[in-house]
Amino acid sequence: MTRELPHDSYIEAVTEALDKAGLEVKDGRTDDCETRGTYCYLNAVIELDMLTVGLQEDWPHGLLLIWEWHTGREAELGEPDRGPQWLFAGLKADGSNEYPTTLPVYGYASPAAVVEATRKVIAYEIQPGSYFNFGQWLGWEGGIIGDSWEQADQLEAACVAWDAKE
Repeated sequence: MTRELPHDSYIEAVTEALDKAGLEVKDGRTDDCETRGTYCYLNAVIELDMLTVGLQEDWPHGLLLIWEWHTGREAELGEPDRGPQWLFAGLKADGSNEYPTTLPVYGYASPAAVVEATRKVIAYEIQPGSYFNFGQWLGWEGGIIGDSWEQADQLEAACVAWDAKE
């Protein structure tokens, strides 16, 4: 039996938008993850099919889009603050992934905003990691991309209700 999670319909809307935009989703899943045996957080992982979109040379092992909603219970210990965030990471040959980089969208970004930001990642306008190299800042300075999902308030309420039960 599969347990329904608060963010299932949101991630489904994002994966549908990616597919419609020609950025075919190879795999997409949602979960509630336990970390350090202390608290749970909600997450989703979307793997894009880079072969289908003709970008296997640029992203030979794949590209992940990651959505997380954290409880904030351990923020003082270095864990994320309460709320959602989008991240991306390139896959490695061994199946692991690079350290995730924040995607410059709202935590409850509209599916169209996630598509737009993903296109910028694929084109290397937004690069994995941000760092200062040879006197030049490498990263994204274009601000937040797009807007929030029209059902963001309902999703936030569902995530908070989930947290109250955990």
